[in-house]
Amino acid sequence: MKAIKFLLVGIFFGIVLVKSEAVSWYRIYEMFRFQSFHMYGIIGTAIASGILFLQISKKSHLKSVKGVDIFVPKKENGLIRYIVGGIIFGLGWALIGACPGPMYILLGTGVWSMVIIIAAAILGTFIYGLLKNKLPH
Repeated sequence: MKAIKFLLVGIFFGIVLVKSEAVSWYRIYEMFRFQSFHMYGIIGTAIASGILFLQISKKSHLKSVKGVDIFVPKKENGLIRYIVGGIIFGLGWALIGACPGPMYILLGTGVWSMVIIIAAAILGTFIYGLLKNKLPH
């Protein structure tokens, strides 16, 4: 029964992203060329609401579904790694026109070329798992 709730939330989220054109390759292309505010508005709204709800959860001591306090650990070191990771993420996003979540949404809308992208993402994750201990973190 829990899986059904998550599936329904995922379907709803997918519909919202499709209707807001957040998964549109053309909108993403416009964003990376600084031709439209559309995607920046969506991302900015997500960041603002995330900050707001995180602050509300801290002040009101909200609990997770498991009953424990919601806690976000401090990020101590590694500003460079976040910058490099963000650049790699952004390059991949610009290259394929979708970030990881919308890849599945696009597949659900019938963009069959996403099968190749999803397979490459899974392969990349597998290779990272094999090389993780040899990489600097």
